[in-house]
Amino acid sequence: MSDSPTPDRVLIVGAGPAGLTVASILAEAGVEALVLEAEADLPTNLRASTFHPPTLDMLDRFGATDKLIAQGLIAPTMQYRDRRTGKLAEFDFGELGDVTSRPFRLQCEQYKLNIALKEYIDGRSGVTIRFNAPVAGIAQGDDWVEAAMADGATARGRWLVGGDGAKSIVRSSLGIPFDGFTWPEAFLVVSTPFPFERNMDDLCWVNYFADPEEWFFLLRAPDFWRVMFPTDGAAAEADLFDPASVQARLNRVLPRTEPYPVAHTTLYRVHQRVATRYREGRAFIAGDAAHINNPLGGMGMNGGIHDAFNLGDKLAAVMTGKADPAILDAYEAERRPVALQYVNEITIRNKRNLETKDPAEQAAFRQMLAETAADPAKRRAFLLRASMLASLGRGV
Repeated sequence: MSDSPTPDRVLIVGAGPAGLTVASILAEAGVEALVLEAEADLPTNLRASTFHPPTLDMLDRFGATDKLIAQGLIAPTMQYRDRRTGKLAEFDFGELGDVTSRPFRLQCEQYKLNIALKEYIDGRSGVTIRFNAPVAGIAQGDDWVEAAMADGATARGRWLVGGDGAKSIVRSSLGIPFDGFTWPEAFLVVSTPFPFERNMDDLCWVNYFADPEEWFFLLRAPDFWRVMFPTDGAAAEADLFDPASVQARLNRVLPRTEPYPVAHTTLYRVHQRVATRYREGRAFIAGDAAHINNPLGGMGMNGGIHDAFNLGDKLAAVMTGKADPAILDAYEAERRPVALQYVNEITIRNKRNLETKDPAEQAAFRQMLAETAADPAKRRAFLLRASMLASLGRGV
């Protein structure tokens, strides 16, 4: 049965980074909220692992940043490299110390953020997280919105936020198109404890390797190196996960006589999609429910958290009577262009630059890197974009 009368609360679908960030903002403001999560507990799968400087600055509000830093790995620099010739350019986030208190990338698994935010929420009253509560549909009226669960139960509130991922039930229930495309490649991520840093000259923790035959991304996480390769999207997963195939790929990164130790392998189907709108009546979408992109640049999770801060602060102001509901109209206007014109463009360009087979494009990319690294103004502009500070209008 529906709650009656409608509780003065916000419903949040999904206990991922976006949903829990909104929940933390509402908990901070003393606003009642109900989080509906389909899983039995917070998932601990290995997905996003990069936190950009402005995200760390924002999460400081909930005491999450220091917890993440304690469990993560600080990456002060990033490199672009050629598979054959080595380092092309290195960029130091320390140059942005005047616009952020954390001028570095933090490598830390996203599930650790979910745990830190839940700890913050559990320490305050008003926000409840309900697990084993998959949502099947959304209905709404003039002053209420309702989530229908798969078991027949319902929950009502004044507003609803869908932070339920790329396959969002909220988005599909609201009839919001998810425009874009799927890349023909899938991305294979192999995690290994092998110490690449001891065996490759001048390597840092974040490395993009350009190569027309097989580009790859080499990233250090707290416990492993993660190596991401493009693969044939039509290939069978069993073939891609075949140990001999995985070893062959790793040996193209760095040949060695002994087999590489492999902790785990993951395959990602990669999309570039942005919802045509972020709001329908009293319901909103955020994070992967609103936009998804390839992972080159680590902008997906961070962009979703930035969505959540924008929307969460507005909802908190409305729910506490400090602002008129009309301010909620600005959420889509402020955040959707970032996904379209900033995240999408940068991640697509990153992939193109690493994989291009055109000699003229290869030469132009390498020249751009050299000129950018050598020019302080160009270097700063590049770092502001790469760190996502530019997408928030900071330091520009």
